[in-house]
Amino acid sequence: MGGLGAPEIILIIIAILILFGGKKIPELMKGLGKGMKEFKDAQNGDHSEPTSTTTTHRPEEKTNV
Repeated sequence: MGGLGAPEIILIIIAILILFGGKKIPELMKGLGKGMKEFKDAQNGDHSEPTSTTTTHRPEEKTNV
């Protein structure tokens, strides 16, 4: 009694897909993985700066008036 079997796991996965949709789940997993990595680094005493994401800037569009 009390264990999760295959039918329960399948129902949980279906509920998650319905709630979040297929496109949102990879973003959630990426955020979860990043958070876990930061937590492990903090536990190990690694105080280095987290890697920042690079942003691309569009060049300003010139308009002919």
